[in-house]
Amino acid sequence: MTGLGKITATVAVAAVASVGLVYTGAYNVAADAPHSMLALKLLQTVTQRSVHARSRQIDVPDLAADPSRLAIGAEHYAEMCADCHLAPDEAESELRAGLYPEPPNLMKAGQVDPAEAFWIIKHGIKLTSMPAWGATHDDPTIWSIVAFIQRLPTLSAEEYRNLLGSGDDREAPEHDHDAHGDHHAEDTPPHPESGGHTHEHGDHHHENSEGSLPAARPGA
Repeated sequence: MTGLGKITATVAVAAVASVGLVYTGAYNVAADAPHSMLALKLLQTVTQRSVHARSRQIDVPDLAADPSRLAIGAEHYAEMCADCHLAPDEAESELRAGLYPEPPNLMKAGQVDPAEAFWIIKHGIKLTSMPAWGATHDDPTIWSIVAFIQRLPTLSAEEYRNLLGSGDDREAPEHDHDAHGDHHAEDTPPHPESGGHTHEHGDHHHENSEGSLPAARPGA
C-alpha cells in the first residue's frame, strides 16, 4: 500500500471510530467523569487560542484611574463569581466542587491578561460553567470586575470584606443577584455608579471605546 493509501485508510478508520463513539453513547459526558488527556488538551488549546484571537484588539482602560472600580467590582464578584472562582475568605464551595472543568481559583491564578478577562466575562465560554455576563452587564461594570480580579491574588480576607463594606453607603444596585446570578427588576432605573446597565435580554448594549472588539467571527 502506498503512503497516500495508508493515510487514506487511517483517516477512514478514525472517521468510523468517531461516528461509533458519537452514536453508541460510548463517550461519558458526566461532569464527574474527566475528559481523556487528549480531549482535555484539545479543548484547552481551542479555548486559549479562541480567547486570545478575539481579545487582542480590545483597548484596556486605565483600571487604576478610578478607585471606585474596586468596590464595584468586588460587589459584583461576590454576587456572581465567588461561588465558582472563590474568594479570600473561602477555600471551597458546594457549587465549585461539582463543576467540570473546574473553574480557576482566581486567588491563585496570579495576574490575568485584562483584555482576555474582559472578553471571557462579557462573552462566556461554551460548554463550561462560565456565563456571558455581557447579556446583563455593560462594559464599565465588566471593567470594574476586571480591575478587582487584578487585585484579588494580593487581597487578604479582611481587605476583601472591607472592599465589600465600602459599598454600604452607596445606593443599592438596581439588580438583585441571587445565588445563581439571576437578574430581576427590569424596570428599575440604572445605578449611577455602575455604568447604568439595564436588564433587557439579548445584545442590548453597544461596544464602547473601552471594550472595542474585532469583527465577529464564526463561533464567537
